Amino acid sequence: MTKELADQVVVVTGASSGIGRQTAWEFARHGSRLALAARDREGLETLAAEVTRLGGTALVVPTDMSDPDQMQTLAEQTVAQFGRIDTWVNNAGVALYATVEDTDPAELRRVVEVNLLGAMYGAKAALPHLRRSGGTLINVSSALGRRAVPMQAAYCASKSGILGFSEALRLELRDGAPVQVVDVLPSSINTPLFTHARSRLGVLPRPIPPVYEPPVVAQAIVTAARHPVRQVTVGGAGRMLEYLQRLSPALTDRLLAGPGRAIGRQRTDLPDDGQDNLDTPAPGPRDTTGQFGRWSFGTSLYTTGFGLHPERGRLGWGLAAALLLARLRRGGRRR
Repeated sequence: MTKELADQVVVVTGASSGIGRQTAWEFARHGSRLALAARDREGLETLAAEVTRLGGTALVVPTDMSDPDQMQTLAEQTVAQFGRIDTWVNNAGVALYATVEDTDPAELRRVVEVNLLGAMYGAKAALPHLRRSGGTLINVSSALGRRAVPMQAAYCASKSGILGFSEALRLELRDGAPVQVVDVLPSSINTPLFTHARSRLGVLPRPIPPVYEPPVVAQAIVTAARHPVRQVTVGGAGRMLEYLQRLSPALTDRLLAGPGRAIGRQRTDLPDDGQDNLDTPAPGPRDTTGQFGRWSFGTSLYTTGFGLHPERGRLGWGLAAALLLARLRRGGRRR
């Protein structure tokens, strides 16, 4: 039986901006006690003040997710401060836009270290504490973990790896451990990830439409912390992409790789300032949202109606298809 959110101790990695920061806000509104982790101390300090104003309690633990020792320290400091861990959210992630041929081996390694190994290290650090008191491990993957797109090979591979890791871990926990493992698969989300990504596109990258706002993901994470499910896809667009992949991978290849499709829709007309957060925290303000809110959606009827309720999942396919088609048409009219 999971605890009420007001009674939970929650660890959020990648908390300084984007989905992580928004998720911390959502937990704080419910009165949760939060351990906030990221490389960016200044971003965490400003977030801690916001968490306090919203009704939560915050512990700041600057952490590089690619360092297993730092992840162990994060778990230990959380327990020392709050006595236990109830929910651990593996959310930290970095992005890289380039063809495989144009990517340096060190860059490939760094994406995997942060996105995939960071989630593994987080799980390893959290599990002894979650086993002791019972709790939930939430791994933030991506819809691109189910179906990859060009120019993001390392990112897609790392997010797919998270899903495989979660599957294996669930089987290992069938020994009666009171631990739930949840995968959250966001569709395209309007966060600073794209501004912070390392890119060789020559222009600022952007999310592939349709795009959703960060609160849609944060609310799904908070709901899963109270009512764990195996997997939740955030946004009907991501669910439809998975459905198309199951239906016909070859057809999906053509839809994504055709003229003006996935590659073209990842480019903006904005200049790239050349700054990124692959190796060090990005400079500038710590925002939850990015630059792509003009055509983004603040809700997902698929996620709230079906994604968080597995028993309704099959009924959700038709709704997801209808919503995606309607939103694509509306987006086309706006453009």
